[in-house]
Amino acid sequence: MSLPAQPLEGIRVLDLSNLFAGPKIGMFLSDFGAEVIKAEHPKHLDELRNWGMAKDGIGLYFKVVNRNKKLITLNLSTPKGQDIVRQLTPICDVILCNYRPGTMERWGLGYEVLSEINPGLVMAAVSGYGQTGPAAHKPGFGTIAEAYAGFAYVNGHEDREPLLPPFGLGDASTAIFGAFGVMLALYHRDARRGKGQFIDLSLYDGMLTMMGPLVINYDQLGNVQERTGNKQSLVAPRSTYRTADDRWIAISGATQATFKRTARALGIPEIAEDPRFTSSHLRIENVEALDETLQAAIAKLTRADVLTRLEEAGAAAGPVNSIKEIMEETQIEVRGSITTVEDEELGKVRMQTPVPRLGGTPGTIRHTGSKPGTHNGEIYRNFLDFTDEQLEELRQEGVI
Repeated sequence: MSLPAQPLEGIRVLDLSNLFAGPKIGMFLSDFGAEVIKAEHPKHLDELRNWGMAKDGIGLYFKVVNRNKKLITLNLSTPKGQDIVRQLTPICDVILCNYRPGTMERWGLGYEVLSEINPGLVMAAVSGYGQTGPAAHKPGFGTIAEAYAGFAYVNGHEDREPLLPPFGLGDASTAIFGAFGVMLALYHRDARRGKGQFIDLSLYDGMLTMMGPLVINYDQLGNVQERTGNKQSLVAPRSTYRTADDRWIAISGATQATFKRTARALGIPEIAEDPRFTSSHLRIENVEALDETLQAAIAKLTRADVLTRLEEAGAAAGPVNSIKEIMEETQIEVRGSITTVEDEELGKVRMQTPVPRLGGTPGTIRHTGSKPGTHNGEIYRNFLDFTDEQLEELRQEGVI
């Protein structure tokens, strides 16, 4: 039985970016059917191939971020490479790039030039600080954005140093907003009969947007949020707790009813009537005493016991899972949150399933990230009518 058509079939994307944020935009689009052509420098390749963990010299995360894409090699710093981009522009709906502002323009590949070739073109440009402003020229990575946008300042314990996330949060958030922006621009172009447009993505904008009430609280109250560990100004209890078998669980008691159920399940129903804990505001004011009480009760139980009790009581709690435990979780297995894909170099590999879950046209992983230049012949011959002689000449010149 054939698979249903995917929502982005017929959309073609030229991915000129490398590492994380830009390529992840391409990953999200390719998961739902877009034909994404990813260009790598023929000599230096995408640096993600050499970042993070590797098996037999093969970068693992590259396989995930560049799944479903058609890989070509192309040197954008050469006149012939730049001309190839201009030749591909008329047949592309979207171009992704993440060079420092001014670089694409210096190569003759800025949006003004390319949109003259293709007025319907949507171009998404990722940079550290955006295309405008006094910091636009500065180099930027997701780590810098996580600090610059205020995340690191509020993350961690109050008596310790600011903590950065142990994964690419700044890049991932930029990619999500970037894919959303591309879809908005395509909808405007196609459903509203508009033109293409340029999308300016700084690495810090998405992070700042995700920081919740940080801005309005300062604007209206002069409040500067500090590091508070697991404590939060909106909910209590809300923390992680160690169990008798030296494992961890997370509890959230946002409502009074949930808090009462939690107290009963832990064998301490009387704390729900304690004057310090009878409302959300009071629990937040007295959160240290509350957490000490909960921790003392939880420390008497194994993780399995406490989770069973809380689940039966209808309280909100869950295990603090390692990746080993995630891979063994029945819920994750049944829902197919992790899928197995055949890889040409590594054999069977497992990775996260595309999200969101569309009921009628779900995302798919057709193949993992390929070897460099795997699709050179297909793209350059079929789309640009290059002959074998021309391709060999471009190889010799270091263009592809």
